[in-house]
Amino acid sequence: MSAIQSTMAGNVWKITVSVGDEVKVGQEVAILESMKMEIPIEAQTAGKVKTILKPEGEFVNEGDDLIELE
Repeated sequence: MSAIQSTMAGNVWKITVSVGDEVKVGQEVAILESMKMEIPIEAQTAGKVKTILKPEGEFVNEGDDLIELE
């Protein structure tokens, strides 16, 4: 199992995948918002979305797990 992590602090603006989706390396899985900028978060590993750990609207710090893959 692996997790997709936040690359910076900000609010989770949008989650672009759902539980059960297959993701590929480099696929956008979430968008963070910080200082009026939208920053895409991409999967670093391929896998199937097991759990979305941080819902839209929640604040995250750099390194927080956003999505768990199986």
